[in-house]
Amino acid sequence: QVQLVESGGGLVQPGGSLRLSCTASGRTFSGYAMGWFRQAPGKEREFVSAVSWSGRNTLYADSVKGRFTSSIDNAKSTVYLQMNNLKPEDTAVYYCAARLTDIDRTFRTYAYWGQGTQVTVSS
Repeated sequence: QVQLVESGGGLVQPGGSLRLSCTASGRTFSGYAMGWFRQAPGKEREFVSAVSWSGRNTLYADSVKGRFTSSIDNAKSTVYLQMNNLKPEDTAVYYCAARLTDIDRTFRTYAYWGQGTQVTVSS
C-alpha cells in the first residue's frame, strides 16, 4: 500500500523559511515523479513544484520560482520542498503527490496523495 507522509509545516513570519518533507513507502518509486501542491481556504488546489525521482528534472509554478526548491533523497525515499522568503499568500495546506512517469503540473494526473501539512505565514 502506497503511503506519502508529509511533515515540516508550521507557523512562520513573512520572509522566513520552512522545509517540508514527504516520505514515500509501499512500492518502488523509481520512474515516478513527485509533486507538491497547495490549497488555501476557498481556493482550488494549485501546483507548486515537481521533481523526477532521479532528481534531474524539476518544475516550478511562477509564483514560487526562485524562492522554493524541490529535491529528493532516493536513499531515504524522501522528497523535500525548501521554502524561502515566504509570503502571506503562501499560506495553505501543502500536499505531496506521486505519479508514474514525467513531472507534470496537473493535479488530476497524480495517483497518490499525502494527508497534507499546514503552512501559515503571518506576523
